[in-house]
Amino acid sequence: MRRVVVTGMGIVSPIGNSLIAVKQALLDGRSGIRAMPEWDKYEGLKCHVAGKVDGIEPREIPRSCRRTMGRVAILAAFAVRQATELAGLNPESLDSDRVGVSMGSTTGSTGSLDEFFSGYRAPGGFSNLEGTLFMKVMSHTVAANIAALTGAKGQLLAPCSACASSTQAIGLGYQAVQNGSQNIMICGGADELHPTTIGVFDILSAASRRYNDRPDMTPRPFDRDRDGLVISEGAGVLVLEDYEHAVNRKAKIYGEVLSYSTCCNTVHMTQPSPDDMLRCMKDTLITAKCSPQDLDYVNAHATGTLMGDQAEAEAIGRLTGEAVPVSSTKGHTGHTLAGCGAIEAIFCLLMMQDGFIAPTLNLNEVDPACRGIAHVQQLIRCKPRIVMSNSFAFGGVNASVILGKAPDGSH
Repeated sequence: MRRVVVTGMGIVSPIGNSLIAVKQALLDGRSGIRAMPEWDKYEGLKCHVAGKVDGIEPREIPRSCRRTMGRVAILAAFAVRQATELAGLNPESLDSDRVGVSMGSTTGSTGSLDEFFSGYRAPGGFSNLEGTLFMKVMSHTVAANIAALTGAKGQLLAPCSACASSTQAIGLGYQAVQNGSQNIMICGGADELHPTTIGVFDILSAASRRYNDRPDMTPRPFDRDRDGLVISEGAGVLVLEDYEHAVNRKAKIYGEVLSYSTCCNTVHMTQPSPDDMLRCMKDTLITAKCSPQDLDYVNAHATGTLMGDQAEAEAIGRLTGEAVPVSSTKGHTGHTLAGCGAIEAIFCLLMMQDGFIAPTLNLNEVDPACRGIAHVQQLIRCKPRIVMSNSFAFGGVNASVILGKAPDGSH
């Protein structure tokens, strides 16, 4: 089984569109959440805050590729461009059947889906719709468009598992490189911001409502005064590569994927199961040949919902007690849905590189129901070497990945 390392990273997010920008935002404790007054027109929608990506110009993507991309694929394309450039991969090296793509999203482009339904119901019906619209709304639009953009001819994988999508995408890419079927995998996920997405959580009373006039104070993972999640958009991409392949081409290595595990909770479609969260994390540790005491940090999935945060705190507490620092970076970014696993894996790698652990933003008073773990409420300066990142999705999808510091002596 081959070692799998990270040779490239790319990100677009509510707190920045570069590794330097997002690292500084984590260090500064800056929130990317803003008020959304344009949502006032949607009757019945109570959450009016969100995290939005600014500062990208879609026309920078060649039109031949952009014409089949909705916003979700465009966000992913900008993250992929960063990641492949950082990895030193040119078009010739990407044009290979030994280079694959594993990219997830919750659905196709929600904006394009809106356009589709609005168009065919209007006078003129289906004649209103562009021929490329299906390529924007299909569930594997991100993976397919990224393959076309990069020229990668290897495996094309497109996990569609809501909040666990990009962690599963990283895991599938890790397995493809580890077993020798691919040398390089472009892995991650993306989601775009749309009122219908926040509306789903609003209907379930799972979206934040009390802080519409104070957007930087929500979400509040693990906090006594949390009132739900905040939907955001963004994309995160990792280039995973066989260690020997990376060394041979003198690529810089930013970290290592040590293990991955995923499992299902069939108890309830929306209520999380601490038992199954714990099972997933334990399986990941077993695969990595690590004990809970080997972990230096856990990046929690915690989104700011009442039940989700409590269940995850219980599961992590049963695994590590108060021996391992735990924080949720969603306090900074909000919940980027299918993008969150890859975005948060990048945060973890930046923390290992630069020697810090980011706190949970807005965690002022820990909810008694979330005690029993070592909550990080202030920036910690340290040198984490082994970290775990969790993603837990509706439908009972649990996924965890363990990342390690770049191997000693790597370029």
